[in-house]
Amino acid sequence: MKLTRTRSTAAAVTAVLAVATLATACNRESAGSTTAAGGGKPAIGIDLPRSDSDFWNSYAEYVKKDIKTDGINALPLSNSQNDVTKLVANVQVFQNTGAKAVVMAPQDTGAIASTLDTLASKKIPVVSVDTRPDKGDVYMVVRADNRAYGTKACEFLGEQLGGKGKVAELQGALDSINGRDRSEAFAECMKTKFPKIKVFELPTDWKGDVASAKLQSLLAQHPDLNGIYMQAGGVFLQPTLALLEQKGLLKPAGEKGHISIVSNDGIPQEFDAIRKGQIDATISQPADLYAKYALYYAEAAAEGKTFKPGATDHDSTIIKLPNGLEDQLPAPLITKDNVDDKTLWGNNVG
Repeated sequence: MKLTRTRSTAAAVTAVLAVATLATACNRESAGSTTAAGGGKPAIGIDLPRSDSDFWNSYAEYVKKDIKTDGINALPLSNSQNDVTKLVANVQVFQNTGAKAVVMAPQDTGAIASTLDTLASKKIPVVSVDTRPDKGDVYMVVRADNRAYGTKACEFLGEQLGGKGKVAELQGALDSINGRDRSEAFAECMKTKFPKIKVFELPTDWKGDVASAKLQSLLAQHPDLNGIYMQAGGVFLQPTLALLEQKGLLKPAGEKGHISIVSNDGIPQEFDAIRKGQIDATISQPADLYAKYALYYAEAAAEGKTFKPGATDHDSTIIKLPNGLEDQLPAPLITKDNVDDKTLWGNNVG
């Protein structure tokens, strides 16, 4: 794979209490189902971030498939279940069992800094998927431009509503870079381009039940709500559609009373909802490419390869961060016009 290369700081891990390390055993999958023969390749530790999201479950399947296909020497996979304490413990196990690089997707991007510092001190580089740690060295962040998610969602929704109305924004966790990027970009775009649209910001911590409860309260106060921005369809789609259907508000696109909805993720369920007219658009996060390039960069890091900012050979751009590099993968807007595109991962998974 041809990519522009340069020197980059290795990234890494934090120490944890022994009791936390022991507790991590229940969060790990068997080596037999996930670890390839390796063929002398450096061992890679891979932590999956959660299993309560259709997006992350799809990512996990791509990771397992690519491990097998590419002959990755993967240690038994762990799943930190959206808990930074479990992530720290899982990483400690990777360190203790010979990992030469670690792949993670920390959901709390502020709390992982000390773990990254520890890994750096052990010269174990880190690839962070989808989320960009606030501090601590990373070898590479594999991520799409999350500010573009917020801007694209704003522009689409603003045009759908003709520049006026009321919009509920189901925000992710604001202690994560993704939640902040999407929220800040959406707010800036709305303020600048669609000042007559009233936005109700609803922080959810990426939890579907919290999103549903807050949306229900908002609808009681503002029954004329005519737009929704879901920052994560993987956790928000099902509870949102269920609530709207329960209240008789799930009108198909083009019908009077339809609530315009734009989402982020690009999972098959969102595509089906677009086809049915239940939602209007989503921005497709490349779960397949997240898995592919996370493993690619982890192996490259373990082998001592380096990269530099600039265009890649896979339609993305590597940018320089204060604490490492980031490969910004493409994330297209999906509507009824391109929802059946066979190149989209959401049409090929499962």
